[in-house]
Amino acid sequence: MTQKSHTKQIILEKITKKYSSDIGRKSVALTDVSFSVNSGEIYGIIGPNGAGKSTALKILLGFVRPDSGTVKLSGLHPKHPSSHEHVGYLPESPCLYNNLTVTDHLAFAGRVAGYSKQQTRQRTTELLELTNLPHAAKKTIRNFSKGMTQRAALAYALFHQPKILILDEPMSGLDPVGRRLVIDIIHEYNQRGNTVLFCSHILTDVERICDRIGIMHQGQIKRTLDSDKLQGNTALESIFLQTVSASTQ
Repeated sequence: MTQKSHTKQIILEKITKKYSSDIGRKSVALTDVSFSVNSGEIYGIIGPNGAGKSTALKILLGFVRPDSGTVKLSGLHPKHPSSHEHVGYLPESPCLYNNLTVTDHLAFAGRVAGYSKQQTRQRTTELLELTNLPHAAKKTIRNFSKGMTQRAALAYALFHQPKILILDEPMSGLDPVGRRLVIDIIHEYNQRGNTVLFCSHILTDVERICDRIGIMHQGQIKRTLDSDKLQGNTALESIFLQTVSASTQ
């Protein structure tokens, strides 16, 4: 069991974000969204498409500016130069270079992290084994399946051994074997005391690995659950459907 801490590695407090539409109206993406993730915790956000999950992650990482609210990543504003030093990020649609190999991508990650050539080779070997990609080390990304690309992007996100891992739909495009592999990787990463925040619409995966779960709908966190509350006869799917249905009425 991973030792949890009350130190908050991630904080979003009263975050609101609106987008302008073509006809001049404001579309609300997030409204007063607040949640935090403690050190050593796995926190999952679930919600239907368009709930605001990806927008929340982009604001957390500093890619999108909120209209109001407070964001802290390792105690720092996401625009602070040091805020991303210990953060790994896997976007929903990873952008890898089609004409490069996964080894090329990891070599670049090594240079960015300041690793020596020997350290980079060693870390690359470890990550290819971890993500079950040794056989594809010299294949270009254009010859990868979607699942292989997803695993290659996860290897890239893990290269510098971050203390916080932020994942947007990490099971996207994976078959059951690939999903099991990624779940095991997240578990192993968390067992070393690291923190995980991820969004997903696959309820069974979230229920299986999270310490706490936030249900997001219509740009708001409608409910937060502790994993131990899901043990017994109450399934996450039932709670999720009740919550979404109630907020739609």
